[in-house]
Amino acid sequence: MKTSSLLLFSLFLIALAFNPLPGAAEAAPDPVLDIEGKQLRSGVDYYILPVIRGRGGGLTVASVRNKTCPLDVVQDKLEVSHGLPLTFTPVNPKQDVIRVSTDHNIKFSAATICAQSTVWKLEYDESTGQRFITTGGVEGNPGRGTLSNWFKIEKYGDDYKLVFCPTVCNFCKVICRDVGVYIQKGYRRLALTTDAPFRVMFKKA
Repeated sequence: MKTSSLLLFSLFLIALAFNPLPGAAEAAPDPVLDIEGKQLRSGVDYYILPVIRGRGGGLTVASVRNKTCPLDVVQDKLEVSHGLPLTFTPVNPKQDVIRVSTDHNIKFSAATICAQSTVWKLEYDESTGQRFITTGGVEGNPGRGTLSNWFKIEKYGDDYKLVFCPTVCNFCKVICRDVGVYIQKGYRRLALTTDAPFRVMFKKA
């Protein structure tokens, strides 16, 4: 009798391993770490800095196009510059830790000359055929209407990269690409790329 019970219990454990109970919590993605090895936190100011030196500094905004606003996201021309501080807000605002492979809003903390928000968003440019990152996005309200406002942080070797691959809309067809650098009018603009991604690290402001 004991042998039968033990066999049934063993079979139950094997079945459970292959078919977890409904509602069983999945392991949370790894936290994103700053250059001091500390977890990134929602609402805290950070600088996004390049890992590869010699091509510019941290991220800032500039008026690259013929119109002044909205401002575009660019890499500062000065290598010693940290750029402007930014905050990250997860798709679930109750989450305090910033994690990889998770949708986030990215927002510059500094005020600008434009009336629009400083939340990042993706915008297609017909003249170049490029998808650039600019400002003027909507914070929160995940769904079809804000699809272009969500970005992810992914591990890239020992470093990180920024990715556009929003999952805030279950029925939307989206493109998934790394964020890289596109040089336009002397500016190093952030844009989607199929080539080398922009290697980044994070420093608390």
